[in-house]
Amino acid sequence: MRPSLLPARPYFSSGPCAKRPSWTHEVLHDAVLGRSHRSEIGHDRLRALLTLSRDLLGLPEDYRIAVVPGSDTGAVEMALWSLLGARGVDCLAWESFGLGWVEDIRSALKITDLRVLRADYGELPDLAQVDWRRDVVFTWNGTTSGVRVPDGAWIADDREGLSICDATSAVFAMDLPWRKLDVATYSWQKVLGGEAAHGMLILGPRAVARLESHTPPWPIPKVFRLTKKGKLTEDLFTGATINTPSLLCVEDHLDALRWARSLGGLQALIARSIANLDAIGQWVERTPWVEFLAADPRARSNTSVCLKIVDPWFTAQSLEERWAIVKTLCARLEDEQAAYDIAAYRDAPPGLRIWCGATVEREDVERLLPWLDWAYHDMAR
Repeated sequence: MRPSLLPARPYFSSGPCAKRPSWTHEVLHDAVLGRSHRSEIGHDRLRALLTLSRDLLGLPEDYRIAVVPGSDTGAVEMALWSLLGARGVDCLAWESFGLGWVEDIRSALKITDLRVLRADYGELPDLAQVDWRRDVVFTWNGTTSGVRVPDGAWIADDREGLSICDATSAVFAMDLPWRKLDVATYSWQKVLGGEAAHGMLILGPRAVARLESHTPPWPIPKVFRLTKKGKLTEDLFTGATINTPSLLCVEDHLDALRWARSLGGLQALIARSIANLDAIGQWVERTPWVEFLAADPRARSNTSVCLKIVDPWFTAQSLEERWAIVKTLCARLEDEQAAYDIAAYRDAPPGLRIWCGATVEREDVERLLPWLDWAYHDMAR
């Protein structure tokens, strides 16, 4: 039967993600508008954002954090263009964004000493094959596959190369071993539901040492430059920015960070996300037509939860027909205002992707699930 209860907030997009509970436009009333980000008040807002972010994440004192342009993509590209070239590179890819970094390293930077450790959607590469004498580029959480690395035990403490981690859908929802990560990047629009365009770059001391000792063989675009005259541009890590940030977006992200602090900080955010995954996990166990795309529970994302449809009626269809069914299903749920933006990523297998980050309420996830059953069975009849 058609369910009677709708999610109060049917926002399950994997980016930009749901705003925090009880968010209203009123949180922006103190935004510094019409003023330069270089003014004292603008600079203060940016410094406050960096301080709050550092404290919530528990960054080591000798790690630096900066606001950079271009969302997480810009932050990753900045790291690749500025840091690679001194050693061979191992790049891990088990979903579309990891494959994107492979292509950039191979085609844009033209690094020939490149090993690609690849796995299909739903699986991880063999992490034991990583060579830590080389630089290693990887995503912590595969946003488009729902597969994450389970922990940092596979990252060598005595590594000679750098560990460069795209952590955008993991930061604020998973425990990250910072001393294992020489570089980490993320965007505001994932776990804390911020607005687009801004990225965050975290550098450990080994990455700083590389920046100050190695000059890449390619010209670095101005928007990616982290050094001046062979030294790190320290201003970037104290509230200065390479280009003009939106102080409206800054104010919004400050609100999200304060909300996170009010809950109890990082562990409270992680607990909320895991609770959302648990709700879906219980439903998957009793639902015969769907399974997690990630086969190994230890590698299962608690943010971008990806599901595959295993009903023989569905799997017997052609790839084009399966995508048509998924799109029709999602359109129906959107028409009912039960769920927005839950189709799998376009490069992934046809299925569903439900964002379960900390800004999503478990009650809304629980209310969504009967709608999935109703819509699917109504179509499959």
